[in-house]
Amino acid sequence: MIVVTGATGGLGGATVEHLLERVPADRIGVSVRDTAKARHFADRGVRVRRGSYDDPAALRDSFAGAEQVLLVSGNDPAADLAGLHRNAVEAAVAAGARRILYTSQHGAAPGSPYRPSDFHLATEAILADSGIAWTALRNGAYGPLDQVLGPWQRTGRIALPEDGPSPYTDRADIAEAIAVILAGGRSFDGPVTLAAPSAVTFDDLAEIASDLTGRTIERVVVDDDQWVADQLATGVPEQMARLLLTWYQAARAGHFAETGPVLAELLGREPRTVAARLAAGIAVS
Repeated sequence: MIVVTGATGGLGGATVEHLLERVPADRIGVSVRDTAKARHFADRGVRVRRGSYDDPAALRDSFAGAEQVLLVSGNDPAADLAGLHRNAVEAAVAAGARRILYTSQHGAAPGSPYRPSDFHLATEAILADSGIAWTALRNGAYGPLDQVLGPWQRTGRIALPEDGPSPYTDRADIAEAIAVILAGGRSFDGPVTLAAPSAVTFDDLAEIASDLTGRTIERVVVDDDQWVADQLATGVPEQMARLLLTWYQAARAGHFAETGPVLAELLGREPRTVAARLAAGIAVS
C-alpha cells in the first residue's frame, strides 16, 4: 500500500489523483487531520485514516500496511517541524514501511539564507538515520505565479526585492511526477531535484509578461527593508515577512539556480513553462 499524508492539501491531493490513474484505489491510503475532508477519496475506494504529525499513535495506525509513505512537509514556521517529521518517520518505520518519500526543498543547502532549509536538511538527516530506504523530493518553487509576482497585471510592475534564477515549477507537474515514482515508475535514493528545466529571474518574467500582454511590464527592485515595511503595512506579520525575505536573499545568492532533467523524464514530456502559466493566468483574469 502507498500512504500519502497531507492529502487534503494541494500537493498531496493532486498526487493522490494521479495515483488513482495508475494503481487500484485499494492500494492507496491517506493520512489526514480531518477525515471528513477526504470523503471524496473514501468514496472512490481509498483508505482514509486520521493522522497528525503531533499524534504518533494515530500516525502508526494510519500508516499500517504501508510499503511506501509520502510525507508532505509541515509548513508552520512556529512549529518544531524537524521534531514533527521525526514522529512521522518513526511511525512509518514502526508500521513496516520499506521506503519513505519526503517533500523537501529545491536548493536546500547548509548556510542557505532561506530558513526552511534548516528543517528540511534536518529531516533528511533523520531519514538517513532511519534504517530504511528514503527519497527527498527537492521540489522547485511551485506557488502560483500571480502569488509570487504580486498584482503585476493591474500595476504593470513586478516590484519585489532583488532575486536570482529559479526554476518556477507547476505544482501539477510535481504531483504527477511524485505519483509516477510512487507507482513504481522509477526509484531514487536520497535527494532528487524535481524542477522545471530552466531557471528564470524576475527580469525574465517581466520580459515574458510584456510579450504576452503587448504592454511594458516593468521590473522594479525594491530595497529589502522597504519591502518588509510594505508587507507590514498590508498586515503581514513581521516574522512571516522576514522569513519570506530570506527566500529572495537565497535566490540572489544562487541557491535556487539548479535545474535538471528528472522531472521531464518522469513526465515523459516537457514540464509546463512559466510562459504557458502566465498566459493561462492572463486568459482567466
